[in-house]
Amino acid sequence: MASENVIEEKKQGQALITENKSDNKKKLFIESYGCQMNLNDSEIVASILSNQGFNTTINLEDADLVLVNTCSIREKAELTIRKRLQKYNAVKKINPKMKVGVLGCMAERLKEKFLEEEKIVDLVVGPDAYRDLPNLLEEIDAGRDAVNVILSKDETYGDVSPVRLNSNGVSAFVSITRGCDNMCTFCVVPFTRGRERSREPKSIIKEIKDLVDKNYKEITLLGQNVDSYLWYGGGLKKDFKKASEIAQATAVDFAQLLILCATTFPKTRFRFSTSNPQDMDLSVLHAMANHKNICRYIHLPVQSGSTKILKAMNRQHTREEYMELIDNIVKIIPDIALSQDMITGFCGETEKDHQDTLSLMEYVKYDFGFMFAYSERPGTPAAKKMPDDIPLDVKKRRLAEIITKQQEHSFYRTKAFVGKTVEVLIEGVSKKSDLQFKGRNSQNTVVVFPKEHYKIGDFVNVKVEDCTTATLIGTAVGYSENN
Repeated sequence: MASENVIEEKKQGQALITENKSDNKKKLFIESYGCQMNLNDSEIVASILSNQGFNTTINLEDADLVLVNTCSIREKAELTIRKRLQKYNAVKKINPKMKVGVLGCMAERLKEKFLEEEKIVDLVVGPDAYRDLPNLLEEIDAGRDAVNVILSKDETYGDVSPVRLNSNGVSAFVSITRGCDNMCTFCVVPFTRGRERSREPKSIIKEIKDLVDKNYKEITLLGQNVDSYLWYGGGLKKDFKKASEIAQATAVDFAQLLILCATTFPKTRFRFSTSNPQDMDLSVLHAMANHKNICRYIHLPVQSGSTKILKAMNRQHTREEYMELIDNIVKIIPDIALSQDMITGFCGETEKDHQDTLSLMEYVKYDFGFMFAYSERPGTPAAKKMPDDIPLDVKKRRLAEIITKQQEHSFYRTKAFVGKTVEVLIEGVSKKSDLQFKGRNSQNTVVVFPKEHYKIGDFVNVKVEDCTTATLIGTAVGYSENN
């Protein structure tokens, strides 16, 4: 069984709620599935609809409008959404005035087909079209279909201040890029979220300042591929070479943005996700090494340890290049923690390819990871051109071996903290005991310890006394200098 930080399935939907405005009379129930970008998008949707008279609710039965923000990364994610819509349908029979909308990647992929396949659905809205929600709701009221899945060429929501949903008041997400240009053959993201474009640095800093003023202590910079961040005045990244010489000369890349954030807010901790090996520049690593408020953690998806499979996936790196990058990361940031995404059972994967993956894991010894059996996605190059030829039982066996290997490495990494003192940002109460706080260290490992006189939002030093594969267990020994 996968442990808490050896994750086979990413956490799925939860009802999202925020503070209510007294003048708002309509009720919005919104659930978000899939990646952190979807959660951040749901916060943007809540902000847009808050200005249209909607407060959020966690009671489905009370809702005037129900929205589900969807994921298309795997077939299982889409099946989960279909089952959830059945629940909405049962409630809608009792409350026929309730409207149901599908947002996100699954909406973008299926478009008008959703209205045909799921009769309960009233509106379908892609990731770049949330500003159009007020107009789409008017279309529904007028008895017309409401669909908008047009992809944008610019950062779509840079001036929208997200409503923080289910917030712990301590950590928050800030989106810096949208879309992806990498065209991995297994992935639907370029087709559901469009081409890469970056957000203006000033708007990013403004949003972070608002969060810092509200006493948030940790910010995660988000994007499908944050390493590709490049602001040169707006537009798609692929068009950068066509920009004026002035725009090229004054462009801001990801390393520069990281430094800007770290120096502008020296008391705020920064994380980022997700990285792509082919785009990670050494300047990013040096920025991390030179600023202690940039966390010592990188999520660096590899997908496979076999160069042959990486080529079939259209990953723009080889096994050897990835290992060289790992060597540079560890050399520049010795106390770094690394996590992975891994797909097993991709088209044409042999037992040797699988062993290459296991040996790569042995080389890196990731702190934790997200591991999946390959799931063919309609419309992707792999689905069009490559047979899904690995039997399910083989996929399951290989996945189990990868998970076992990751559990061993996770325990190896957590044991290394025992006896050491780590800085922890308190994020909330432990799930297992209301007498303990939980938080994360710079390496993104969960730490639990007795509450004593500390409070949520404090930076404290914790002496680590024990561990599991997922969690460090210790005692706070005082406030950190960052508090």
